Amino acid sequence: MKYESYIAKRFFTGSVNNQRLSRAVLYIAITGVALSVLVMIVSICIVTGFKNEITRKVVGFGSHIRLKNFDNNQSYEESPVSIREPFLNTLRADSRIEKITAFASKAGIIKTSEDIQGVVIKGLDSLYKADFFADKMMQGSFDLSIRDGQYPAIISKNIADKMNLKLNDPLVVYFIEQPPRIRKFIIKGIYSTGLEEFDNMYVFSPLSVIQKLNNWTADEAGGIEITLKHLSDLSSVNQKVYELSGFQYNTMTIKELYPDIFHWLDLQDVNVIIILVLMILVAGINMISTLLIIILENTATIGLLKALGARNAGIRKIFIYVSSGIVLTGLIAGNLIALTLCYLQYHFHLISLPQESYYVSYVPINFSPLNILLINIGTLTACVLVMIIPSVIITKINPVKSLRYE
Repeated sequence: MKYESYIAKRFFTGSVNNQRLSRAVLYIAITGVALSVLVMIVSICIVTGFKNEITRKVVGFGSHIRLKNFDNNQSYEESPVSIREPFLNTLRADSRIEKITAFASKAGIIKTSEDIQGVVIKGLDSLYKADFFADKMMQGSFDLSIRDGQYPAIISKNIADKMNLKLNDPLVVYFIEQPPRIRKFIIKGIYSTGLEEFDNMYVFSPLSVIQKLNNWTADEAGGIEITLKHLSDLSSVNQKVYELSGFQYNTMTIKELYPDIFHWLDLQDVNVIIILVLMILVAGINMISTLLIIILENTATIGLLKALGARNAGIRKIFIYVSSGIVLTGLIAGNLIALTLCYLQYHFHLISLPQESYYVSYVPINFSPLNILLINIGTLTACVLVMIIPSVIITKINPVKSLRYE
């Protein structure tokens, strides 16, 4: 075993006198593995980053789980639910739940002297934390405190641009009822998330405004929103909420509320799987070609080792060691380049995207050590396994003929 390790080391360093493997072949092999790993790591970082960012935005507009009255009403006019239900205290004690807040929504029409716009006024209670909107505010702040009898409103930049509205402007909203009702708000903030479907629809206000419009008490709301600490707990917590709330209430997860968005995100996983399979195949074929060249260039050396009593299995290990060293070098190079590119994109947003099409203004990056580790282990394992196939040629080499060839 000592001579195998020694020869393998000398093959890899290129110090064996009879080694004829050109530097070009070695560089091509390393470059092939490096590029394959580079593409795989960058792809997984982008796709997981993209999914995380879109999910975060969709959840930011609502929550992971929404609890409402169990009825067939599909409009924005909700039947009231009690925010003092005993089971809510049980849910608040669940360590998987981050927060529970009440909300109510009501369809309305914004009217100015020049235009009208249909919107949904979403009332939020005082427990709502606007962490999601912290970096989404274009002007003003997400403050829904009622001061001097003035109702605050937070509108999107899309609505503000369409209606020619500015910060601190009055906002007149008409609610279609019998008779129609009018409420005047003051614009205290303008946000932009890049989710056109939501930005064109939602205006945020205090929950008490909707309660008064609907003649509800302070203990009633349109629904309850439950935000989790981790998306992975979505199914289990939703089942628990459904069981605790009883037949009167219905629960819907964020994936059920917006299935089109999440189905589209799931399709990205298929693209990543295709890329990973193709890149591993490229790396594997590249290493098969490289190992064949190494074997052919060292046919005489193989014959000499056999003449000295070396076994086929031992000689095959030598060449697999050499090829594994090439794979490891390519892995290190690919990881360094990929992580450097991802780091630059993560901090400086060098590559931008049309936000109206992709919901984000730049290519998002998510660093997942586990995914990166699995890519490296998978690539190394696949390359080593495929190299067993060409190494079988070693068993067919006749020492007498190979030495005569030399």
